[in-house]
Amino acid sequence: MRNIPTNFRPSAAKSSLPTKTELPLDLTGPHVTPGASAAHRLYQALCEMIVSGLVKPGEPLPPSRTLATQTGFRRNAVVIAYERLIADGFAEATVGSGTFVAARIPARTAEPNKPRVIVETPGQGAFALGCTHIDERAVQRFRAFVGRRMRNFGSEHLHYGDPRGSRELRAAIADHLLSARGLRCDPDQIMLTSGTLHALRIVLSAILRAGDQVWCEDPGYPAARKTIAHCGYRAVPVPVDEHGMRVAKGRLAGPAARAAYVTPSHQFPLGVQMSMPRRLELLDWARQAGAFVLEDDYDSEFRYDGAPLMSLAGIDRLQRVIYLGTFAKTLFPGLRIGYCALPERLIADVTAARAALDRFPGTLMEGAVADMLNSGAFAANLKRVRKLYRDARDVLAETLEAASGGALSVPVPSQGLHLVARFDPAVDLAVAARAKQAAGAEGWLLADTYSRARPLPGFVLGFSGHAVPQLVASAKRLARESRAALRSRKRSARQT
Repeated sequence: MRNIPTNFRPSAAKSSLPTKTELPLDLTGPHVTPGASAAHRLYQALCEMIVSGLVKPGEPLPPSRTLATQTGFRRNAVVIAYERLIADGFAEATVGSGTFVAARIPARTAEPNKPRVIVETPGQGAFALGCTHIDERAVQRFRAFVGRRMRNFGSEHLHYGDPRGSRELRAAIADHLLSARGLRCDPDQIMLTSGTLHALRIVLSAILRAGDQVWCEDPGYPAARKTIAHCGYRAVPVPVDEHGMRVAKGRLAGPAARAAYVTPSHQFPLGVQMSMPRRLELLDWARQAGAFVLEDDYDSEFRYDGAPLMSLAGIDRLQRVIYLGTFAKTLFPGLRIGYCALPERLIADVTAARAALDRFPGTLMEGAVADMLNSGAFAANLKRVRKLYRDARDVLAETLEAASGGALSVPVPSQGLHLVARFDPAVDLAVAARAKQAAGAEGWLLADTYSRARPLPGFVLGFSGHAVPQLVASAKRLARESRAALRSRKRSARQT
């Protein structure tokens, strides 16, 4: 039988140390896990007592029977707790002498001030960007597809798969891109990601070196700029006009750039479409510089007037353009499925980069999304929500124009899920900031999308996924506060 060290009261001949028969144990404090076993709770209380200095190094612990009587626990629980103390170095045992607090124990440091962690999450009120609506019929179809896939749970979920994702969904995306965006590509050129920024991170890591320059639109998408900078690349702001990114300015600002990030079909935030001469100029630069263009086809599926524009990647035939897309807006953000279409020369490098970053995408939802695309449910949902978004766009633009009394100019975008409401360019930027805060409005300040170019005063307001009555009420409130902020600014100017 195993000889487990337990305490007994030593004779004076063996030890002159006093024996503790009553320990200052706290069995209910925050250091004790509620509902844990008696042995575990006792172990935690003993550790706290030792580390806090209530007993000193080298002092004897009471015999297991004595401690069992004090605590009301079974002796076996005390023995287990003592064994754990010994194993973890908090106590030492000598057969025939007893169990003692270890000669050296971890010193307790002063409790540091707990930093307050503030995690900003996007708002969901009126004008918040990134909100969507999915038709109830589409939800029902998606739920059915997910259920069917789960009932036929396959072996593909039981091992690590292709870093690019399932071929079934990649083939469905390739068909969709051909019909919707004029982009012809093989499923092998498609890679599934968790979204546009994830794709951006993977692709840049495969084609760039640390410190390389990347052209970015100015104004442009702040999240993309942050991702580029966070990955160790240099985001070079390139001005945007009514024709899109000014390529000649890019050549001057970043002559060594190896990549350009653009939103050519619906520029964020201004909503302009890159003209054909400017598109060809950008592609010429990419070929001459040996660079690549990352085309974020931002909200391209939501075009309200005329046929969809051909993508930049479709014009280029995936030679120097990398196409980035997502289902966040066309289905819902919580799906976390995006994709990129790659030039053939980059497939191996980008696939290796993906495998090194997070191995491969999740598999559970891939089949259901493929079913949505192949069954026509995806296209039907787009058709229905596009009408809802068009109506929301029109109501928001009309309300802002009318309620602001001309203080705000609101061009109606022909595409996308947001609009820009602008003050006169001479108006101080603080006017827009004051009005937005007073109105409690979501959305962005237009000035926050600028990097180096002179910012314009105004707002970037989302209209998708919001109830029309909420949009109307919020638009009236923002217009009212905009007028008030303008009056206040004029009074201050007169007084000075």
